[in-house]
Amino acid sequence: MSIGSVLGRVFGTEKALEATIGGVTKGIDALVYTDEEKAVDAAKDRAAARSMLVGWLETTSGQHIARRMIALSITGVWLMQYIVSWFAMIAAVFVSKEIQGQLNTVSNLTAQHADGMTGAVMLILSFYFAAPHMDKIVGAAMSRFGTTNSGK
Repeated sequence: MSIGSVLGRVFGTEKALEATIGGVTKGIDALVYTDEEKAVDAAKDRAAARSMLVGWLETTSGQHIARRMIALSITGVWLMQYIVSWFAMIAAVFVSKEIQGQLNTVSNLTAQHADGMTGAVMLILSFYFAAPHMDKIVGAAMSRFGTTNSGK
C-alpha cells in the first residue's frame, strides 16, 4: 500500500489527493518564470511589434516619399557637417598659423553641430535598416538628444 493511497483514504479519495497535488504543482509552476517561458514571451512581443510596424507602414504608405525626403535631408545635412569638419581639420595642416586656428574653430563648431544631430540620424537609420531592433536603439538615440541639447 503506497503513501498516496493511505493519505487519500485519510483525507478523502485518491482523486481528491491527486487534484490537490496537481493544484499545488500548478501553483508552484506558476510562481517560477523559467528562461524558456521568458524567451517565448519575448518572441511573442517582438512578433507583435513587427506586425504593428508593418501595419503602420501599410496604413501610412502614402507618406513614403515625404518620409524619405525628410530622412535624406536630415542625414545629408549631418553627413555634410562631418565632411566639412574633416576637410577643415585636414586643411588646417597645410596653412599658416593664423588660418589654422580659424579652420580648427570651424572644424570644432561644425563637428559639435553634427554631433547634435546624431540622435536624429540614429533614429532614421534604425527605422530604415534595423526596424525590428528599434526598442534597443530608441533609448540610446533619445539620451543623445538629452545630453547634446542640454549642453551636458
